Parts: sequence; C-alpha cells; structure tokens
Amino acid sequence: MVISGRERGKTGKVLSLDVRGGKVTVEKLNIIKRHTKPSQRNRQGGIIEREAAIAISNVMYFNTDLQQPVRLGIKTLEDGRRVRVMRKNQQVIE
Repeated sequence: MVISGRERGKTGKVLSLDVRGGKVTVEKLNIIKRHTKPSQRNRQGGIIEREAAIAISNVMYFNTDLQQPVRLGIKTLEDGRRVRVMRKNQQVIE
C-alpha cells in the first residue's frame, strides 16, 4: 500500500524490488508515459505507458486478513531462523 504521494491509499502487487536503490515497482501504480521513436525493438513508436519506481519509504506491507497496512519487524525463531513478522499480530511472513 502506498502511504504518501500521488498514489496514496492505493494497493497493488510488487513487480520488482531494488534494495540498493531503495525503490519498488508496484503493478498499475505510478504510471508514466514515455515517448519513443520507431526502432528495431519497437517498430511503431509512440507513447508507451509503464510503471515507474516508488521509494521504499513510501510503501507499506498490506495485510489482506486485517484489510489494513502493517509494520514489519524481524524475529528469531527457536530453531535460529530470522523471519519477518507483522508487528500488529506477530504473524510470520513467508
């Protein structure tokens, strides 16, 4: 779920994640238009719409059970594995 900016309050599926750049691409959100010339790859050219990246700080994990965004934390299990958990209900995210 996007928590700030033009797309605030909207949810979508994460398409790609760039941890080093701190960006995330969300399906059908932050749509930009690119004007392209005809080329070998794109024979027709014209205006192409695609998703642009959003800063990771502007998105939150959305829990479908609670129907609201939740904060995440890290917890160490008894077997030594470190897993992400939801802060609200301590549910483990696989």
